[in-house]
Amino acid sequence: MPNTTAPPSRARRERTPVDVRTWLGGIRLSGFMVIMLGLVVLAAFVLVPTIGTYLDQRQQIAALEAAVELSREEVAELEAQRERWTDPAYITTQARERLYFVRPGEVVYLVDDDLPPELAPQEAEPVSEDVEQTRTDWMSQLVRSVTAAGLSQTVKVPTIGVPEEQPTPSSTPSG
Repeated sequence: MPNTTAPPSRARRERTPVDVRTWLGGIRLSGFMVIMLGLVVLAAFVLVPTIGTYLDQRQQIAALEAAVELSREEVAELEAQRERWTDPAYITTQARERLYFVRPGEVVYLVDDDLPPELAPQEAEPVSEDVEQTRTDWMSQLVRSVTAAGLSQTVKVPTIGVPEEQPTPSSTPSG
């Protein structure tokens, strides 16, 4: 077996200039080929605008179908609302809430801004960007708070503008 080496993988090809005239001269066109080429070009001119129109119409159909679906949802919502308005209890509730209607003999009190100025919600102060060290152990403070709440025997209801009364025991001490 003779010892041969493989040719180099990137052999340099010499590029020879191609003469366009000789290349075009080698193409032979028949009458049938010219007619077929003309028909292909004519078909492209006829079909391209038609395809564009078809795609536009499909997009319009999709948009209109979405609008119809949205309208159906609105109609269903309005029909449900119409059904609610046929219920006399719903009508009464809406008249009381929206128009402040009352039944004969009822007394209605409307209270505007019933909180004193010192208890009205204030705007929160801006949060500081500095991290502060906790001075006490939060875990022991939590345990003390839970224990104090669990062992408490009276319940104090916060009252606004009413003088404080003596708290009443909520349960009897067991001992």
